[in-house]
Amino acid sequence: MDVLQKIGIGFVVIAISIFTLSLGLGKYQLEESLFAEENAIVSNQYHRGEIFAAAKARHMIGREYTSNIQFISEYKRVIKEAQASLAAQEIPEGVDEWTFKMGDGYIKSYVQAAVKASGYGMVKDNKWTFFLLTVGLGLLGGLLYILPKFMTIPGIKHDHIYHNPMTRGLKLTWRSAFLGVGIVGILVYGFFNVGNLFWPILSAIIAGLIIYMVFFKEQQKYLDPAKSASPRDTAWLGIITGTYLITFYVLLYWSPEYIYNWVQIVDPVSVLLNGNPASRWFLYGLLYTLIIIVMGVRMIAKYRHNKYQIVRTLSVIFFQTAFAFLIPEILTRLNQPSMDFKNIWPLNYSFFFDYNLDKLLDSGTLGLFMLVWGIALIFLAVPLITYFYGKRWYCSWVCGCGGLAETLGDPYRQISDKSLRAWKFERWIIHGVLVFSIVMTALVLYTYFTGSSRVLFLDTYGVRGWYGFFIGAGFSGVVGTGFYPLMGNRVWCRFGCPLAAYLGLVQKFRSRFRITTNGGQCISCGNCSTYCEMGIDVRAYAQRGQDILRTSCVGCGVCAAVCPRGVLRLENATADIEERTTHLRTIHVTKEEVALLV
Repeated sequence: MDVLQKIGIGFVVIAISIFTLSLGLGKYQLEESLFAEENAIVSNQYHRGEIFAAAKARHMIGREYTSNIQFISEYKRVIKEAQASLAAQEIPEGVDEWTFKMGDGYIKSYVQAAVKASGYGMVKDNKWTFFLLTVGLGLLGGLLYILPKFMTIPGIKHDHIYHNPMTRGLKLTWRSAFLGVGIVGILVYGFFNVGNLFWPILSAIIAGLIIYMVFFKEQQKYLDPAKSASPRDTAWLGIITGTYLITFYVLLYWSPEYIYNWVQIVDPVSVLLNGNPASRWFLYGLLYTLIIIVMGVRMIAKYRHNKYQIVRTLSVIFFQTAFAFLIPEILTRLNQPSMDFKNIWPLNYSFFFDYNLDKLLDSGTLGLFMLVWGIALIFLAVPLITYFYGKRWYCSWVCGCGGLAETLGDPYRQISDKSLRAWKFERWIIHGVLVFSIVMTALVLYTYFTGSSRVLFLDTYGVRGWYGFFIGAGFSGVVGTGFYPLMGNRVWCRFGCPLAAYLGLVQKFRSRFRITTNGGQCISCGNCSTYCEMGIDVRAYAQRGQDILRTSCVGCGVCAAVCPRGVLRLENATADIEERTTHLRTIHVTKEEVALLV
């Protein structure tokens, strides 16, 4: 390894270590002034009075805490006591019930406000220093590791990806264990999040039905399903990396009060861009964008022998930086509604939520344009552009999820499961999520236009809340990204993204895009299948001389880039578009026909 690369790795390790340790460097002190009416951390006067009384009774006022865990735990108990006290009191005349009482939905926001207002210490006093020591040093280290790769001979080389403790993946048993623990953990946490057992139990039942269909019912069709192409060893560095990513997403989505110091680190950048203090979503957006840029440079270095990969990588960097990050921040600074203009329903599942529709409709011409733009993307752009270019125009050139998968996730693309079993899970789950998103959106619109939140036995707010928790956060974030080193870089895109399912259906049945194969040139090296992030056994298609038209194919083109013989080619053509998905284009020889020949 180059000396420069070793220095780069050292910088990245130091940056991550400081970033992690910074969470414990703050101090917290709840002052009486924070409950004064002019600068109160709780705006509701009834809630504020009870919380202050409970905090004073527990001797929290004026007490210094050196641990955020201790402070948050104590303050949550204070809020619970205030909540119980209000519930036991008579509601004053002329006051709405839920203006007086304190619902569970207030607790998280009250805790976050208290942490933000009472926190102080080394990180808060030295924001730029910590930004440079964490984000800045990490970026420098990443570039120092990547840049020497431009000095190597271009092209794909067999560089021991299945022997590296970071990239060789997991055994099937380990993979199943991590996935099982992750899903069960999300369901259990979901019970406490939504406050009832209905949605966790329903999700568990559906998961059980899918497992039954894959392992038992469909065995009649596929008597000998292929086993997983999992490696023999287990990547211990990959496990550590995956665990860190999973923990980050859990804290980001569900316990943001514990990452207050991380938000403080990027606060100066937020003030520069949008004029406001940073939020957890600004932290996430900034890190997301910077990672795509740096790892995009790595992607270009690795695939610089292929012009398509260079242009495609520059495209995802541009759309993430401009459309997903900078434009929304600039709009916020101009006091305009912000929006990621490339985020399309149903991936952007909250587009038709009441608060978003009201915001757009109340924001004048720009808001109306955003609403029309979003609807036009769904019903016009998706089918039209996908007809000409397949789903690659979005999944591999524009999408932020795809951009992160193609850059940060590229080192893990080879560990995607190529088995028939994985494909069967894939088609059941991803189309199930698509149906769920359509039903959820229909219920949300019903409530918006009628004002009624009940449809039969369903509460529309409960449906959208569980979708946001389980699909929007748990699946796309915790599993979708956290499982990169464990199950490959396109777990979300392959198994859960409803927009990918929508695009895939158009691509399969009405699109000019296809990957053509020249089977006569194939030497069965297996590079194409190895590097396919969507778990497609590309070599099997190439050996049969059959075009690749799978709904899951995102058209990344890496299979063609790593082919040493030029067997694969990405094309857009109208010829035989009506019969591409039929068996008429390939010759099939049955056992009976072979017997006749003998």
